[in-house]
Amino acid sequence: MMARELLSETSFIYDRQVLERFPTVGVIGAGQLARMMVAPASALGVNLILFAQSSDDSGAQINHHVIGDYSNLENLKKFAQGCDVVTFEHELVPLSVIKGLESAGVRVYPSSSAFIYSQDKAEMRKKLAHYPAPEWKVITSTSEVDQYPLIAKAISGGYDGRGVWKINSQDELAEVLRTTPKLLIEELISFDSEIAVMVARSPHGQATSWAPTQTVQEDGICTITISPAQEISDEIAERAQKLALEIAAEVGVIGVMAVEMFVKGEQIFINELAMRPHNSGHWTIDGSRTSQFEQHLRAILDLPLGDPSMMAEYAVMGNILGGEKTDMYRPYLHLMARNPDLKFHQYKKDVRPGRKIGHVTAVGSDLLQLTSDVQHARDYMSGEIDE
Repeated sequence: MMARELLSETSFIYDRQVLERFPTVGVIGAGQLARMMVAPASALGVNLILFAQSSDDSGAQINHHVIGDYSNLENLKKFAQGCDVVTFEHELVPLSVIKGLESAGVRVYPSSSAFIYSQDKAEMRKKLAHYPAPEWKVITSTSEVDQYPLIAKAISGGYDGRGVWKINSQDELAEVLRTTPKLLIEELISFDSEIAVMVARSPHGQATSWAPTQTVQEDGICTITISPAQEISDEIAERAQKLALEIAAEVGVIGVMAVEMFVKGEQIFINELAMRPHNSGHWTIDGSRTSQFEQHLRAILDLPLGDPSMMAEYAVMGNILGGEKTDMYRPYLHLMARNPDLKFHQYKKDVRPGRKIGHVTAVGSDLLQLTSDVQHARDYMSGEIDE
């Protein structure tokens, strides 16, 4: 697709006669989340432009984009000149840069006042102190801790298991503090299941929520999601959705947000927030009347929000992780013949061990079969099995 080097331009402004009255949404980041935003934007006639680090980025491969440094305020100001609203597909943009865009009159969603709670885990804990959560505190020394095991987290920048450690001893904590001198430590919860609730909220306060999703993690990486979550009661599901909607209003998020939670018995503990489309909501592309990507666009443009209800009784999504195979096209011959109902989503990223390079989804009424089919597809595409 067409790309322009941002640093060589004074502006990047679309011809309004060509665009007529349809708005232009700028997305900072051009990874797989941006890629999955392209189809609903096209369907709505919304003009989408991505701020990429490279033309090889997953979303940049298929959509108009500019290339620049997302930590450079001047780069982003030039980018924003051609946009009616700017949003994000990752949390790495410095908060000072987001505030700089807002000061320049750019409409940014979610705003800096909300986005901080996705970027800074300590600020999130302070803001949500009256919600159920693990016991926590911020430390800089092992002398501040007298009970193990515990969970230690980098206050910012962690994802997919990075920046999160299970700590069993003072020596282990000291080792982590050598490289991360300020940590958020949390009580280790022996939870029964992990769930995520995706919500969306618009500027005028309309809000919706999808069914709670059960997330299965391996080495800190989500491997499978099951919607609706199966290991919780209807009462827990309703409480979880209510909590997520209340949190969305309290932090003032505009757009889609994931609220990750632990469930232990009848207790719910808030884990983390992600203020953007999220891996736990990928099932909504094939399993919901309105996907999280379409809903995010509707929300930030202040359009009426879509119906989040499920299209089938169950939806199972499996992340495809890089393994021994590098050819991600040839497996279709076997997998599509074996199960024509599977839906494949490729991110066209370089295949590396453990890296999310795509996902596969199955929807229907037989949960056991759906889960088996998705797991088989994951294992076959990663090279763990060959039949």
